[in-house]
Amino acid sequence: MAVALASVAATTRSILLRDAGRRVDGLLAQEAGEFANFEERGVDPRTGRPFTDPARLLHVFLERQYADPDEELIGLVGRPGRGPAQIIQPRDIDVPLPLHQDAGARRRVFDAPGSTGTLHRPAGEVRWAKVAVARHGGRPEAAFVVAFHPGREQHRVDEVTRLLLAISGAALLLTTGIGWVVAGRILRPVRLVRAAAAQLTEQDLTRRIPVPGRDDVAALAETFNAMLDRLERAFAAQRQFVDDAGHELRTPITIVRGHLELMGDDPAEREETVRLVTDELDRMSRIVEDLLLLAKAERPDFVTPEPVQLAELTADVYVKARTLGERDWQLTEVADREAELDPQRITQAMVQLAQNAVQHTAPGQTIRIGSRADGTRVELYVADSGPGVRPQDAEVIFERFRRGTARRGARSSGAGLGLSIVRAIAEAHGGRIGLRETEGGGATFVLTLEEART
Repeated sequence: MAVALASVAATTRSILLRDAGRRVDGLLAQEAGEFANFEERGVDPRTGRPFTDPARLLHVFLERQYADPDEELIGLVGRPGRGPAQIIQPRDIDVPLPLHQDAGARRRVFDAPGSTGTLHRPAGEVRWAKVAVARHGGRPEAAFVVAFHPGREQHRVDEVTRLLLAISGAALLLTTGIGWVVAGRILRPVRLVRAAAAQLTEQDLTRRIPVPGRDDVAALAETFNAMLDRLERAFAAQRQFVDDAGHELRTPITIVRGHLELMGDDPAEREETVRLVTDELDRMSRIVEDLLLLAKAERPDFVTPEPVQLAELTADVYVKARTLGERDWQLTEVADREAELDPQRITQAMVQLAQNAVQHTAPGQTIRIGSRADGTRVELYVADSGPGVRPQDAEVIFERFRRGTARRGARSSGAGLGLSIVRAIAEAHGGRIGLRETEGGGATFVLTLEEART
């Protein structure tokens, strides 16, 4: 702003000086033109005839003129070889050294070949215009000179410039103060964000930033608070996940240790102990594999979509699911279209749903598998005829290490990660997993892929 104000002051001064110069040039041209016209057309009032004496011409013309305060109208009559000898109609003027009192300056003007010019003197600058007067057919021996002293005009310009600089300085100080206050208020929420971020720890994620106003900084604070909410939920989920994983792994470890400590020398007892220990180790291995799979689900390369025929994929899932148990397997419907998805991950999710249905049905009960398409939406489903799912368990069963209540049958030997894996696969495809009511009882798990490309 200081540079801008200084530029404005400098530009204003330049414009004022240029206007003053144009005004002076116009005045000099006007006075010279009036004298040239008088010389050409004027007559001597004594004789009624054109002027023949240059001195008489200058005297008559100057008697009829009224000069401005900073202007001098001078008639100079010279002698051959000796410069101007006579000064006609001098007038006192309020400048340090008028031109009619400066013999050296008068001589330079009289002898100058041009008709206009500028004198740079220690006493002040003089702008002048000259009209030479000569006898008919003779060399010039007189001249009319109009001289202007621009010192007063320049002084006015300097005063205006100083006043403009003073006003600009006051405006700069005022603006600086206002800017300091406004910037402080604007940056205060930013400092609060920085302070809150500095005080955040893994153990304390409860701090939030107050959000006054509705400006961009307030929006930044709201975004930061939303980020803290997500971070707090993520840390809480992580702690819960670690606690649940520790609890699930602690049980088989305790069983293994207990059986090994109590194992005797009887071969049959040792064989049974080895079988039980191996079974628990296998269960621990499945838990670890499921945890690694869920961790991999956060990576962008978890799924690799490709064009897949849904009818063929549904049939493959049906064939693989039939080996999971002695049930009444039915392929109810298939979607005859192509979709972009990862066939291996979708197959893994559908087989997991089929395995879940087997665990909660008895031999001979019906399990239906199918797929359908509706516009840009594709649905793959597994429906069983088991005891169903309680309404309060509809969302819980998709969380890690969570299982439904006893209505779904006896507690399975799994770790409660199967449906979590299915949900991770669905979300990696931009879809979702849901639970719907089944006519006649049971549960229907539906894997929905939105905006599937065909």
